[in-house]
Amino acid sequence: MSNIVLSISTNLQKEVMTYYASYFIERKAPGVIFAAKLPDTAITMYKSGKLMFQGGGAEREAARWGTVEKTTTQPASSIGAKGDILPDHFATMSVLGSDETGTGDYFGPVTVAAVYVPSSKIELIHELGVKDSKMLTDDYMRKIAPDLRAACVHSVLVLRNEKYNNLQAKGYSQGKIKAMMHNKALQNTLVKMAPEKPAFILIDQFAQRGVYYNYLKNERELVQENVYFSTKAEQLHVAVATASILARAAFLKEMDRLSEMTGLDLKKGASSKVDQQAAQIWKKQGEEFLRSITKWHFANTEKARKFK
Repeated sequence: MSNIVLSISTNLQKEVMTYYASYFIERKAPGVIFAAKLPDTAITMYKSGKLMFQGGGAEREAARWGTVEKTTTQPASSIGAKGDILPDHFATMSVLGSDETGTGDYFGPVTVAAVYVPSSKIELIHELGVKDSKMLTDDYMRKIAPDLRAACVHSVLVLRNEKYNNLQAKGYSQGKIKAMMHNKALQNTLVKMAPEKPAFILIDQFAQRGVYYNYLKNERELVQENVYFSTKAEQLHVAVATASILARAAFLKEMDRLSEMTGLDLKKGASSKVDQQAAQIWKKQGEEFLRSITKWHFANTEKARKFK
């Protein structure tokens, strides 16, 4: 299905609405100011001045109003991404994407999100502010996350550190833990969106395909159909960028809870400032409590012990 976007002026917006008035349909999606449905084309206008055409007649209708604006993200080769070779025009397809965060943080959980963005919602997701999450601030991601959750079928998993430490003590590597969480989040989302299926699934790659599925060899259910792996996947499809934002928002929410519990504005990452905060908590609230809110096997633990 063709997916064409134009940028138009305020005056032209009025002309478009008049021209397609007899085809008007009600759409209450965020940012949408007008929508129409022709027999072969869906037309959506956004308050930002973007005008999207979808369907067999998209090129014909778009040609009435201006020059086509390309909406695809960068190809993998141009951003140095590594992994599977993706189909042409992948960024315009209906994709289920997954990503994680929190794996390098001493405090706070590991969070994984899987998000389905059909081709019909790609422009809407851009309108809601999604781009590569590494270009967004934490505050901005908190702000747009509720609209993204409302707009997309998704699953977000939060693994608190008490359970993380138990799994790690049983011999589970962080790679295995992440693989299990990605697989489960993808399963959850596929169940929610059934009977619809994504054209493809894209996982932000943290392990080679063979290693990833070896981590999951004892799992009863595996998501394997039409799965691609790529690094920098958030730049290759908006579904992964959205997943990254929802995973980050969930991580930040949990960090807020832990900060309230400790009475400290807990630092992210695993820096020397984190060591100092850990030592402070250790002195005040004890080793058992500190263990429950940290990834105990990190080197920060021994560093905090020396500060204590």
